[in-house]
Amino acid sequence: MILAPLRGVTVRSFRESFSSVIKEAGFTEAITPFISAMLGVDPLADRELKKGPEGEEIAVTPQFIGKDPAELRRVLKRVKDAGWTRADLNGGCPFPMVRKKGRGSGLMKTPDTLCRMLEAGCEEMPGGFSLKVRLGVDEPSELEKLMPLINNFPLRFLTVHARTARQMYEGECDRAALERVSALSRIRVVVNGDLPVVPFDEARRETMVGRSFIRSLGERPDIKELLAEYVERSRREFGCDRPVLGRMKELVAYWRELPKWRRLWNVVKICRTTDEFLSI
Repeated sequence: MILAPLRGVTVRSFRESFSSVIKEAGFTEAITPFISAMLGVDPLADRELKKGPEGEEIAVTPQFIGKDPAELRRVLKRVKDAGWTRADLNGGCPFPMVRKKGRGSGLMKTPDTLCRMLEAGCEEMPGGFSLKVRLGVDEPSELEKLMPLINNFPLRFLTVHARTARQMYEGECDRAALERVSALSRIRVVVNGDLPVVPFDEARRETMVGRSFIRSLGERPDIKELLAEYVERSRREFGCDRPVLGRMKELVAYWRELPKWRRLWNVVKICRTTDEFLSI
């Protein structure tokens, strides 16, 4: 089971603070929140990669987002020289501000660019490059039409979130469309989207799980101790309080519908310091 990349949530400090819980749940790998593969960006300056590939309890794969094959090659060479042997391409981010620039799920609308990005990734990270996509941008049949292209590449695996980009995270996952993609794929398919914390789905495909795992943390009896460690690690990371508090609020927002947190969420929202946050 793979821990899904959730921007602002499943960051390195989170993975370090919750490492025992992550392992206990059965995760064997984590994909980092996306890192830019754009001109002038040094991937090793990103907080996700600064400490190098060692030191985490489970295997970690950096995920990159972009649309320039030359820049993807550059950042992959940079991280490969630093000891990373695997990488993932974000071809599924559904947010309009990303998609409309041709990045994330926007790659699904530009097959030629997607082809060159996959070529760059597979050549720079042989045997260690993977792709995460949606069923499509507008229609769930779009990925099916792209499978002949994707099947040409020796990807480590293909992760499919079983919604379209326009759905964002709303509505039902389209399991029938997912089955059609799986039948067409010559690449190992990893399933993502509204899954419980289990390593395999009903078809024995490996799973990538994010939001359901994050929500389950809010029900743990030791959550305050875990949050205290997360705050402390984040304080050391940022060196100031404000971004740490924002990070904690982003995490707790996943728990606001849980009975224990419905009232507390209103208190968390108005906290001004991490000390206030830890005292709730």
